[in-house]
Amino acid sequence: MRCLAAILACLFVLAPLHAQKQKREPLTSAQIDQIANLGSEPDARVALYTKILDEHAAVIKGLTNRAKSAARAQRLDGELQDLTALMDELGSNLDLYSDRHADIRKALRTLSETAPHWLGILRALPGESGFDLARKEAIESGEELADQATRLLTEQSDYFKLHKDQEGQDRAEPK
Repeated sequence: MRCLAAILACLFVLAPLHAQKQKREPLTSAQIDQIANLGSEPDARVALYTKILDEHAAVIKGLTNRAKSAARAQRLDGELQDLTALMDELGSNLDLYSDRHADIRKALRTLSETAPHWLGILRALPGESGFDLARKEAIESGEELADQATRLLTEQSDYFKLHKDQEGQDRAEPK
């Protein structure tokens, strides 16, 4: 009976600790504020996401050369998950801005040039059991984002050739 009581006591102590485990947030509170403040400036917002993603990729590259350890693998796993989440979030933003015909060509050019660099970092990272799945997901997200940026840049270039009066706009307004 005492053994059962001890086990139940442990469960009551551990349950709240498990519930307190929080979801990873790939952005700092300052970055969240910066992104929110640029909500009405699509080109600047995409450029900021690109900069933040570049910073995350640099962290991953820096971890690549460190000695293999469980802590390194865990850190890489988290960084790769953050990178993937941010690439997916940027992809969703690109979809929205594309639908609105926001002129984001300048930021798309930078993104199209930078995304292959991120993919190079991810592909050069040797897979390890501690982060291999996160690495594969990051590569897939990076490939999708790079393709999306290239496709949207072409679409926007064609669109704004035909609609010169809408160049530089944040969203197309019905006429």
